[in-house]
Amino acid sequence: MVLQKGEKYDERAVLVGLITQQQGVDKSREYLDELAFLCGTAGASVWGRFTQKLNRPDPKTFIGRGKLDELRQFIRLHRVDTAVFDDALSPSQFRNIETYLDVKVLDRRGLILDIFAQHARTSYARAQVALAQYECLLPRLTRMWTHLERQCGGIGMRGPGETEIETDRRVIRDKIAGLKKRLQSIDRQLIAQRKNRSKLVRVALVGYTNVGKSTLMNSVADTSVFTEDALFATLDTTVRRVVIKDLAFLLSDTVGFIRKLPTQLIESFKSTLDELRESDLLLHVIDISHPDFEAQITAVNTTLAEVNAADKPVIGVFNKIDDCKRVARDEGLATADWNRSWMGRLQAPSVFVSAREKQNIAALEALLYREVKAIYRMRFPFKSRI
Repeated sequence: MVLQKGEKYDERAVLVGLITQQQGVDKSREYLDELAFLCGTAGASVWGRFTQKLNRPDPKTFIGRGKLDELRQFIRLHRVDTAVFDDALSPSQFRNIETYLDVKVLDRRGLILDIFAQHARTSYARAQVALAQYECLLPRLTRMWTHLERQCGGIGMRGPGETEIETDRRVIRDKIAGLKKRLQSIDRQLIAQRKNRSKLVRVALVGYTNVGKSTLMNSVADTSVFTEDALFATLDTTVRRVVIKDLAFLLSDTVGFIRKLPTQLIESFKSTLDELRESDLLLHVIDISHPDFEAQITAVNTTLAEVNAADKPVIGVFNKIDDCKRVARDEGLATADWNRSWMGRLQAPSVFVSAREKQNIAALEALLYREVKAIYRMRFPFKSRI
């Protein structure tokens, strides 16, 4: 394929997922839809989807041999560049699948890491992503030296391959150690910064990726945080001082969550997630226009529990009400209708807004004022002015 000047080549990808007892047809389709969005964010176009019903993944090739043959034929016919699997693959599965298909193979974890690498704009974010990438790469190093296996075996041929692998492992371990040391140094600076502003109430925006957290922050804090209709558009934590009436507090925008989030990313972005752990109040932003927003709520709550931030007081912010239409007529629900819904009757305070259209932002600010004021009163009970 010859590209014309100015044209951009989109990598061709095919998606692969499983249908199991725990993950039915509808759930599998939803995960592949999300995987397709991830591919689009990374710069690849999806040319096909393959699913197979299995009780559990095949330990050698993830999917069965017959389905793998079907996948290989499709890849050759359509000149596909990459096969993307929705679940994490083991090192041996990577090796076996890549050898058989003769194309690049990624799993969801590797795809998310690639997107993070694209969107990391500061040296701190880049170091966090690099750490996660190296930690994912280390168990798979044997794949990188398969050219040595094709040489004849016997006396004198056993050592070089092992030496190459061990040398590469040592280099990567050194890089991991260096990145951890660098991140620890930056973490100490961030901890000192957080201590300096500890008197102010801290509010953190949390939510699934691409639900509009950065857009909401721009509306509330009157900032110009980068926004884009893409997954993981924001990686770096942004903190702004917000004043509502006579009340000041700090509002932070953090990285979005996603189902099947790689463990290495949670560990690498420890300092970013410290903003959640050390916050006084969470604004859980929810894309109410998404057909499966309830599952996204569960995914966010699960991740908050994993990072020990599930005990924080929460305000539920149901965003994108302008994208929700009545079934019978083409008009949005009134605010009173939303408040009478089961979402409006949740135990935690909730509000329905459109961050993009700045709809009902005043109600959110009133709720924020009430909750932040209550926190100040508990923290400084003798200051009557609060």
